[in-house]
Amino acid sequence: MGRFVQVGLVVVMLGSLAGACGQPPGSGSSQTTVTQTVTETAGPSAAPVPSAEGDIVVPDVSGMNHQDAQNKMQAAGLYNLREVDSTGKHRAMILDRNWCQTGQDPKPGAKVGKQAVITLYARKCDEH
Repeated sequence: MGRFVQVGLVVVMLGSLAGACGQPPGSGSSQTTVTQTVTETAGPSAAPVPSAEGDIVVPDVSGMNHQDAQNKMQAAGLYNLREVDSTGKHRAMILDRNWCQTGQDPKPGAKVGKQAVITLYARKCDEH
């Protein structure tokens, strides 16, 4: 089974471009939208496979860095991921590879539907 990661970039520029075209300002406006999508395919993974009932077995991401934990959840078919700073400081996880997993809910091995919310608890890896 391959892993697919999509990254989207949308840039919207609003404003009067009419002046740049020799028309008086305010005589019209223009909107430009640029969209870029990148799809990455990775090789087979050892991620859990959905059971016969259509449920997905939650993988164990204990001790992994946060980025690898997210990748493993997504490879299992779980995309509704919630991340929580387990120190209680409510920090945003900007660089996911700098954070290490301290817990997850539901627990590893639980069977959930593909829309289930998976909460990943992490702290900065250099904080012990």
